[in-house]
Amino acid sequence: MVEVQKVDYQDAQQGADLVALLSAYACDPMGGGEDISEHVKLTLVKELASRPYAFSVLAYVDGKPAGFANCFEAFSTFAAQPLVNIHDLAVVPDYRGQQISQLLLDEVEAIARKKGCCKITLEVLSKNGPAKNAYQKFGFEAYQLQDGAGEALFWQKSLKEF
Repeated sequence: MVEVQKVDYQDAQQGADLVALLSAYACDPMGGGEDISEHVKLTLVKELASRPYAFSVLAYVDGKPAGFANCFEAFSTFAAQPLVNIHDLAVVPDYRGQQISQLLLDEVEAIARKKGCCKITLEVLSKNGPAKNAYQKFGFEAYQLQDGAGEALFWQKSLKEF
């Protein structure tokens, strides 16, 4: 049985499950191949809880943590409405291929709709075929403002080592 729920950051077990899943994702090649720091493991849930624009979703299969999404509300100036950005979404290898990502995305969309959001955004690595397929199946696509302008790209500039 699969259960998907919004995380209660005050629930110690849900917090521990979220950190364990993020750690597993970070260790995966598509998550960077390196575990999150002890500092992150100790402070992540408290930091997320302190941000009213953050929310996370967990998926459990038969009571075991199977996948998660960490999301943040932002704002679309072109629509003058809020949006939700999925910052992390992953399913642990033992549960892949069971539509867990679709269930996580369903819950994120339901929350975004309740918040009156105009869209959901996310980033995906260009060579992560399984994730791209899952996102496309759910209706995500690369975007451009007009033909010939090119597709939007996600870039970053790190401000500190982590």
